[in-house]
Amino acid sequence: MRSAASRSLLCLAALAAGWIDAVVGGGGLLLLPGLPAGTPAVDALGTNKAVAIVGTSGAAVTYARRAPVDVPTAVRIGLAALAGASGGAVLAAGMSTEVLKPVILVVLLGVAAFVILRPSFGTAPAPGPVTRRRVLAAIGLAGLGIGFYDGLVGPGTGTFLVLALTAVLHLDLVTASATAKIVNCCSPKFSAALEQGVPPSRAHRRCVWQGAVLWQPAGLMALFNPAGGTLGAHTALKKGSGFVRTVLLVMVFTLVAKLAYEQWTA
Repeated sequence: MRSAASRSLLCLAALAAGWIDAVVGGGGLLLLPGLPAGTPAVDALGTNKAVAIVGTSGAAVTYARRAPVDVPTAVRIGLAALAGASGGAVLAAGMSTEVLKPVILVVLLGVAAFVILRPSFGTAPAPGPVTRRRVLAAIGLAGLGIGFYDGLVGPGTGTFLVLALTAVLHLDLVTASATAKIVNCCSPKFSAALEQGVPPSRAHRRCVWQGAVLWQPAGLMALFNPAGGTLGAHTALKKGSGFVRTVLLVMVFTLVAKLAYEQWTA
């Protein structure tokens, strides 16, 4: 790091990314731009993963202690997401996913409209225990489906995961966010590679096997990202589902703006 200002910016980005990721997902939208300009895509992926693992784990522990999370179910969904993401990454390595971005834009706008028009969505959990059928549906949709999307395309994975868990398992948004953190601890994230134009399968292999991590900024951010994650988890638990719903809509529209900018400028 070349200056105190750049170090401060990196710390703030890591803190804010941890907070956003703990509340509703999408912290990578802040974490990746906070890296030094000109960082190679694979190094950005490795650094993002190294920091996110620490931050997500901190938020997951906080949620697991204070929220009614079904940890075994979350782990099963996470393992399914691992398989789905691997399959999506393999497919993405041999195709251009740019053609999918307009479709994702439409889906995101549809999601935003649904959440706005259904103010009761995710405000309270459904009465009674979660049925086996709903658990299997969550493993298929939130696990394999969202995981496959993460490996294939990437942007918005955390937000889609929270929405899927809320809809399929009939959770409130706070519990869905808490469950999503457990799922994230079990499955890798390939979105950073794709957003930088690198085939996720190749980037992930290099990241894992060659250690493509910028350890100096990663170590600095790893001090602040868990603090942001823990603070975000406490904020969501304290403020409740209405607050999470508002942050969710902000993240959806941010993703729409990001994808639209990339599509139009391309």
